[in-house]
Amino acid sequence: MTDYRTKYQMTPVIGWLLRDRGGMILLAILIAASVLIPVGNLIVPEGSAFHVPTWMMSLLGKYLCYALLALSVDLIWGFCGILSLGHGAFFALGGYAMGMYLMRQIGDRGVYGNPELPDFMVFLNWTELPWYWYGFDMFWFAIVMAMFVPGLLAFVFGFLAFRSRVTGVYLSIITQAMTYALLLAFFRNDMGFGGNNGLTDFKDILGFSLQADGTRATLFIVSCVMLGICYVVARCITNSRLGKVLIAIRDAEARVRFTGYRVEYYKLFVFTVSAVMAGIAGSLYVPQVGIINPGEFAPALSIEIVIWVAVGGRGTLYGAVLGAFIVNYAKTFFTGVMPDFWLFFLGGLFIAVTLFLPKGVIGAVPAFGSPDRQSAFSTLRKRFLNGRANEGGKA
Repeated sequence: MTDYRTKYQMTPVIGWLLRDRGGMILLAILIAASVLIPVGNLIVPEGSAFHVPTWMMSLLGKYLCYALLALSVDLIWGFCGILSLGHGAFFALGGYAMGMYLMRQIGDRGVYGNPELPDFMVFLNWTELPWYWYGFDMFWFAIVMAMFVPGLLAFVFGFLAFRSRVTGVYLSIITQAMTYALLLAFFRNDMGFGGNNGLTDFKDILGFSLQADGTRATLFIVSCVMLGICYVVARCITNSRLGKVLIAIRDAEARVRFTGYRVEYYKLFVFTVSAVMAGIAGSLYVPQVGIINPGEFAPALSIEIVIWVAVGGRGTLYGAVLGAFIVNYAKTFFTGVMPDFWLFFLGGLFIAVTLFLPKGVIGAVPAFGSPDRQSAFSTLRKRFLNGRANEGGKA
């Protein structure tokens, strides 16, 4: 059997990826999609069966952003045991950073024609632009803020929480409390972020119309590329020595702490990286959807993200991506056909996965799991047979 570590001594990343069958398939799909979907939209004529409508490309782009968000949660939950119920906050902060840039690009084309103030500020009788809006007329600054602000919040929050050794359900509760507090804050009109209406009516990005098919295709390609890059970064973290420590923390944090490791530093690092990924996902989401409002801070979204990861397969990275696509496609379908039953379906799906597919959809496929990754049905069958054997022995 080929030892990829020996063969690629100077490039260990390639060796890790070559042994990662699911990751290689995911990257291949992303490369193919980044070429075929835009070509199908821009070049293939509308009458052709291979034409990809603009609405479908935008919908798939939104799914890619959700997949990146799920990937960020799987990085901390699947490999470090940090169950965050507040990652929607980092996603929304990244989205607001991009939304502020897009609002500044409107200029005097708004309803009130004010070249400096967004329409909602004019409506609320604001006389000057708040200081925290300065710099958002530059694209590079918005991108930096979309990563820096979620990362800074995660660093401060994580430092206080992990230093105090808050773990388990208590950590999950305070992460949800954090996102709920931000939800209430951003709903206020005096915060300067559009209140309950949020930011919308975007015109263009970098001088290109957001309604143009070419711009939509470019955003789709960038989403594919960023998901691929973040996957490689996450895989490098989990396959390194750092990743082994993270897994050890997940499985036995007290023992790792006893051996001399500063557990809080490892958890703080991966939590911050995860938040930055979520912020990137939010910044890509807003120009493709066309709106960002405080609803993205809702705790229900953060809980849904956990369901995506659980459905796809916790601790696999590519399983989280698959889960995000499965659940969000189901949401699109059911909210269109049976909108009143979507939440019932989502709850039933989570219960079914927990009972019958504890390792997710990916865990049910032997080719993508380790030898101990058996389907839930096999596990239940073994338990049943063992129970029958024990009863026979007692008799």
